[in-house]
Amino acid sequence: QVQVVESGGGLVQAGGSLRLSCTTSGLTFDTYNMGWFRQAPGKEREEVSCINWSGSHTYYADSVKGRFTISRDYAKNTLYLQMDSLKPEDTAMYYCAVGVSFSTGWCKKANSGSWGQGTQVTVSS
Repeated sequence: QVQVVESGGGLVQAGGSLRLSCTTSGLTFDTYNMGWFRQAPGKEREEVSCINWSGSHTYYADSVKGRFTISRDYAKNTLYLQMDSLKPEDTAMYYCAVGVSFSTGWCKKANSGSWGQGTQVTVSS
């Protein structure tokens, strides 16, 4: 059974940093493209960043480019999102997705992919 568990969210002031973690089990971690998505109240879920199975290719939404860094630890079966220079508009529920497709300019969860339960990030001004 595939399990996807996010952690690391919280309340931070603008300009601060957080590191989100997505721990997985029940799957072969190094065969999946993975990603981070977010959903703010009243808005649709949007892509934030994605990484391919080997870690050699990444995608970032324009809104986070240069501030967020996605990475993965194969020994721990864990995906990370380092978020620096946070802004109030980054406030959202952040979700990890196992099984994504992406290319230049886009990233989306595959129909067969899995979501975690989400972790809340709140950035105060």
